[in-house]
Amino acid sequence: MAIKLYGYWRSSAAYRVRIALNLKGLAFENIPVSLAPGVSEQRGEDYRSRNPQMLVPFFEDDTVSIGQSMAILDYLDESYPEVPMLPTREPTRSNVRAFANIIACDIHPLQNLRVQRYVKDKLDGDGARWAAYWMSEGFKALEELIGDGPYAFGQQATLADALLVPQLYNARRLGLALDAYPKLVAADKQCNELEAFRQAAPEAQPDAT
Repeated sequence: MAIKLYGYWRSSAAYRVRIALNLKGLAFENIPVSLAPGVSEQRGEDYRSRNPQMLVPFFEDDTVSIGQSMAILDYLDESYPEVPMLPTREPTRSNVRAFANIIACDIHPLQNLRVQRYVKDKLDGDGARWAAYWMSEGFKALEELIGDGPYAFGQQATLADALLVPQLYNARRLGLALDAYPKLVAADKQCNELEAFRQAAPEAQPDAT
């Protein structure tokens, strides 16, 4: 089954899908879509016809063609369950989901690049400062909700880790101090010792600049 993932090297949403694909041992074709200012390939007719939302990532295999990273992650876990991204037992299973959704629904949308640009260009504000504020607000909750380790929730990487690692990468890019979140940092360090996470890292992608 041929898997294609359209993404951008620094997109945290694409990053989380790369992590899941690697953890599950699924080979995929990594197709770069440049979001860089002045290039904006996601707005070109070819990509727009594939994904009208003009965002990355976009996923294709022999069964589905879908955008939205969380939908892709759900599909991967349902279609390739041999390496699950969710624990089998409650309440940990639901706690992992809640942790992941704090990042996907509350933190990430407010620090997305297009939101930062709007804050700067249309509201005459500091987009990076806006993003850092909402990250720190989310991290305060995550630090209390995270499990006891060594990964975010136990002895193996889960969906929570697949979202946490890209989000901490973004935080470091913005220069956000992480001293107040030792549990998050420890889980991130543990994850990045795995080849699946290292291969998914932005700098390891073919379009990294």
